[in-house]
Amino acid sequence: MTVIEPEADGEGWWVGAPSAVAADGAVYLAYRMRRPLGEGRGHAVAVARSADGERFETLLVIGKEEMDAESLERPALVRTPEGVWRLYLSCATTGTKHWRVEVLEAADPAGFDPRTSRVVLPGDAATGVKDPVIVHHEGRWHLWASCHPLAEDHQADQMVTDYATSDDGLEWRWHGTALDRRAGSWDARGVRVSAVRFTPGGIVAAYDGRASASENYEERTGIAVGTTPGALTASGSEPWGRSPYSRGGLRYLEVLPTGDGGHRLYYEMTRADGAHELRTELRAGAGAG
Repeated sequence: MTVIEPEADGEGWWVGAPSAVAADGAVYLAYRMRRPLGEGRGHAVAVARSADGERFETLLVIGKEEMDAESLERPALVRTPEGVWRLYLSCATTGTKHWRVEVLEAADPAGFDPRTSRVVLPGDAATGVKDPVIVHHEGRWHLWASCHPLAEDHQADQMVTDYATSDDGLEWRWHGTALDRRAGSWDARGVRVSAVRFTPGGIVAAYDGRASASENYEERTGIAVGTTPGALTASGSEPWGRSPYSRGGLRYLEVLPTGDGGHRLYYEMTRADGAHELRTELRAGAGAG
């Protein structure tokens, strides 16, 4: 079912890139709102709350101007073991292909203040860093981020997923590429981890993939597995999920356990008119991711 609709109909109008946290009997959702190129791109990130995971009330909206960014992409919403809320924001550096990640902290999801932001993943002249997935597991913070080469503008859409760890979720140590592209496959051009679950048998991750530069913005979802968080292997020769409409985009899959062995999924999906909407569904049993 659709939980958030784009601002307008047609290609270039998107809402999605969700990150969700279940806490205190509610579901909190952060997501990106985007307009067509030339009309604002990723102009804002919203944080919303729901009692049932389906009907959301907006708590706050952060505009790209408040983050001194040309565009905003997928946020990561996290609650620390101490109860502090963090919102990691992917920010495009104006006039470049470079991306960085900044973090806001608050006692409540409605209290994030852009004036208090700090850069935690700066990237560098050779690499843009964005769309982090952040998980706290067994006393350590784990991060998987989409990394893009910046040496040539026409190659900057390529992406791999690198892995990092942290003691506090703020200062990170990089450990190399966790998930790479597969030549000749549907994910040959780029792979971006979107959700990670630690299981008794190892790691299960959802990821976005595309075969070519022309499929940018219309990635499909795949599944990857591994015995350690820093080494993931794509599973299967076809995407796990895709939209039946337009160019098939189904991306940024987020997975929340429901407590009864099932999962609630959130994802961005392409509609018949080319717009992207934010959807949710329940999966019984093990579910994806």
